[in-house]
Amino acid sequence: MLPPQYTSPAHQILHSVFGYDSFRLQQDEIIEQLAQGGEALVLMPTGGGKSLCYQIPALLREGVGIVVSPLIALMQDQVSALRQVGVRAAFLNSTLNADEVREVETAMRRGELDLLYVAPERLLMPRMQTLMQESKLALFAIDEAHCVSQWGHDFRPEYIQLSVLHERFPNVPRIALTATADAPTRREIIQRLALQEARVFVSGFDRPNIRYRIMENQGNAREELLRFIRNEHEGDAGIVYCLSRKRVDETAAWLGSKGLKALPYHAGMSNEQRQQHQTRFLREDGVIIVATIAFGMGIDKPDVRFVAHLNLPKSLESYYQETGRAGRDGLPANAWMIYGLQDVITLRQMQENADTDEAHKRIERHKLDAMLGFCELTSCRRQALLRYFDDALEKPCGNCDTCLEPPVTWDATVAAQKALSCVHRTGQRFGVNYVVDVLLGKDDERIQRFGHDQVSTFGIGKELAQDEWRHLFRQLISHGLLSVDIEAHGSLRLTDASRPVLRGEQALPLRKFVKTSKARTKSQKGSSHNLKQDDANLWEALRTLRTQLADQQGVPAYVIFHDATLMEMVERQPQGLAQLATISGIGERKLDAYGEAFLTVLQQHQRQASGAVSDTAAETLQLFQQGMDAAAIAKQRELSIATVYNHLAMAIERGDVSVQAVTGLPASEITMLRTAIEQYEEAGRLKPVFDAMQGEYDYNILRCVKAAMLSE
Repeated sequence: MLPPQYTSPAHQILHSVFGYDSFRLQQDEIIEQLAQGGEALVLMPTGGGKSLCYQIPALLREGVGIVVSPLIALMQDQVSALRQVGVRAAFLNSTLNADEVREVETAMRRGELDLLYVAPERLLMPRMQTLMQESKLALFAIDEAHCVSQWGHDFRPEYIQLSVLHERFPNVPRIALTATADAPTRREIIQRLALQEARVFVSGFDRPNIRYRIMENQGNAREELLRFIRNEHEGDAGIVYCLSRKRVDETAAWLGSKGLKALPYHAGMSNEQRQQHQTRFLREDGVIIVATIAFGMGIDKPDVRFVAHLNLPKSLESYYQETGRAGRDGLPANAWMIYGLQDVITLRQMQENADTDEAHKRIERHKLDAMLGFCELTSCRRQALLRYFDDALEKPCGNCDTCLEPPVTWDATVAAQKALSCVHRTGQRFGVNYVVDVLLGKDDERIQRFGHDQVSTFGIGKELAQDEWRHLFRQLISHGLLSVDIEAHGSLRLTDASRPVLRGEQALPLRKFVKTSKARTKSQKGSSHNLKQDDANLWEALRTLRTQLADQQGVPAYVIFHDATLMEMVERQPQGLAQLATISGIGERKLDAYGEAFLTVLQQHQRQASGAVSDTAAETLQLFQQGMDAAAIAKQRELSIATVYNHLAMAIERGDVSVQAVTGLPASEITMLRTAIEQYEEAGRLKPVFDAMQGEYDYNILRCVKAAMLSE
């Protein structure tokens, strides 16, 4: 019997299928809107649970939900995760052969799918359009909807054509979702996708579990990165972003030479090598990907504990999107960046040399200015970042470097008043360079033509150099005293927040430029670093079991359970299946599939102190000693065969039974497998051994041989 809070159909699915007790942010309202046939534009932070906003309505409505997803990797991971919880999901993309495509299409026509993931290119093909017309459709979900914006950082031309969905299927509700869209981008999404009647849900952009930290490059960026990883993220998964392919290769090789598991990823590599590195990142623990910004979009790995930038991102949209790949599971994560003047020069050159029109270049320049201003902040970084996306945080976050170790500042009130006044006197119609020239009293034909050599602010700013004024303007933009109107040629506009400064009612301390700085910010650590030793051992045992199960099925480990679910197991240490079922992220299907196996590990840990063996493992051993084999025990006890072998492997490790008795293998084969494990096992993973033996020996046998090795 479900508790009272699960009486609605949506709550029942949330609990029984996905294993969660309550909705987050605006999920319940969005699901209700879509389930009733309404449309929605959803802006929700990465890790906020956007997927459930269309997955649950697709299960509530009749027919199949069509999910437009931009990357193959994301489709495959989403489908794997959905199948784990019993949802009938599939994808159509270039990785499938003709027979597999026909199989999916047939299932869709027969109404045997709940969700189908497709790329926008395939969605627009006549064959796919015909398939949809022949099928019952529950809804359309357009993921990464910011890709529709020509002014955005991830523009994809095919997204513009998705308005065809509304034209050809006017009665099928649509939902567009993104984690990154400022106000102009939102308006463009609505206009291009014909979502004028859609309800807009803005759940905020804050990722409170991410700690933002930025430092200037003093010429030792790689050493600083290594120190950061070693001190705070040893053994954690992370992403390191670089501006160029050359630097990616050099950095990955250098980190590898220091003993870290670092892999490069960029467009200059072969598709096969990129896919291999991405797969290792998704499926192995502790892998660091060093990449250009070509990597990451659509990556749904929840346990990335840090994102590091060795170069300045080109915009705050890019920075937010890239750092948002850390800590999707809600556990502590770090966004660390080191930047220098050369980054600015390189990015400006890239902007000027880009094969785009002047309007696009102008917008990119202003976005870079805002990114620089963000780096130079003296106030809370999170407040500034959220303000950029028209979001608000009332108090400083206390979880960024400027909050934890405030930088040296100077009283820039008078200089700011001059700058703001000059913006006003020149009509709020010009960009930074023009206003700076007026302040410096430049002898310029354009200034004279507009008559701005006659305004009171002409030439009143000669106490600062041009670069100092530009530095000041970037900070004024970051503080929200000035806004940049991207749609009006980047002209500066005074905001309401500038009035107290102009009237002298508010002092304005700004970051003082310091050429060299040795400042360090104590950073938060990832999920397992602060555990006491006993709990750390349990954490590793649970992760090892998760890895084994994932390897057997060929899926990423987090598809079995997220780190947050394992951490809750460590913290609560449930005593039985009923208690295990209350752990967040464990629905009915996963409880049936994995409950006994994880409970065995938990019970073994709980009883190790007293030297006792868990009741369930002891019963398995007793039946085995009475002459029953693993398959018979599994059938009688209604356990999975893997759980029974786990019990027997523990008995082998304790010396209660021999590996020969359990596996039935002769001594020569066991010796061969021991050698293979010694040679091919990687970080506790038996998959390389399984592959090396060409699948001739299953994981259960390998696990028993490994247990015999551990008993020695």
